[in-house]
Amino acid sequence: MKNKINIGVIGTGHLGQHHVKHFLDLPEVNLVGIHDVNPKQMTSMEKQYGVKPFTSLSSLIQSCDALSLVTPTETHAEVAQACIASGKHVFIEKPITKNLREANLLVEMAQAKNTLIQVGHIERLNPAIRALRPFPVAPKFVEIQRLAPYTIRGTDVPVVLDLMIHDIDILLSIVSSPVKNIQATGVSILTDSVDIAHARIRFENGTVASMVSSRVAQDKVRKIKLFQKDLYATMDLLLGLTEVYQISDSEISASEANQTAPFEYHGRKRLISYEKPPIIKADALRDELDNFIQSIQGKAKPIVDGNAGRDALEIALNIQEKIIQDIH
Repeated sequence: MKNKINIGVIGTGHLGQHHVKHFLDLPEVNLVGIHDVNPKQMTSMEKQYGVKPFTSLSSLIQSCDALSLVTPTETHAEVAQACIASGKHVFIEKPITKNLREANLLVEMAQAKNTLIQVGHIERLNPAIRALRPFPVAPKFVEIQRLAPYTIRGTDVPVVLDLMIHDIDILLSIVSSPVKNIQATGVSILTDSVDIAHARIRFENGTVASMVSSRVAQDKVRKIKLFQKDLYATMDLLLGLTEVYQISDSEISASEANQTAPFEYHGRKRLISYEKPPIIKADALRDELDNFIQSIQGKAKPIVDGNAGRDALEIALNIQEKIIQDIH
């Protein structure tokens, strides 16, 4: 196929290996090679996948059109700057950087160099989230829970930057309004950083969101509930299940519903309809990386671009700062 995109993967740990596998499988990609600070890991990847190891990061960058960064957060800014300075497109696993100054610099550099930044907020592609797209969503209240048992992975950063940032990105994509104010509190239990966080965000348009993230829960929970005039929706991101309740005026407007029930208020007869929109199962990471390739080719736009990645980081850092102030 003509015009294949030459891709390199930087960082081939647990998640980086999945990037390698998907890029090898995408028809419009030529996986040029990989770079990892661990030589043994590169040797292992070469044997397992037949990919070319690059001991020199700059050499890999120069050999590619675009690069996928799957390195620790503290290295994102330095590595991405090297890529963008060479005019290369970058996919950066979330969070975009460790602080706002670095994120702003990357966004400005990419704009000046006319290169793409895509940030790996993979939950945007969760089937339960995607199933909500056909509905007229304009929530007044949003309730989000993301709970997980303790694991060593991710505990080098506070729970806000590890888990809650997923939901911040989803929230910002659902609520089209600037943030007015934020209240937050949290505690450290198992680690030296915040392990449980609660944030209450009020937007300029009046929407209020309540978010809880924990990495000391007994079971995994990832649920989002939306409340607005004449509509209530609930999404289970783990089960891939979306349920929508709407109040409508007639049978016609509720024709797609699984169930309907009569509803009367102040003498006005209406219908409550219940729907379970179809869930399209897919590999979210593959779709995300394919979107990156399609965006480079001008066939699509990044699902989460550099600006969106920066905005999610800004809110997360704001929440984290308020928690630290509250603790002390």
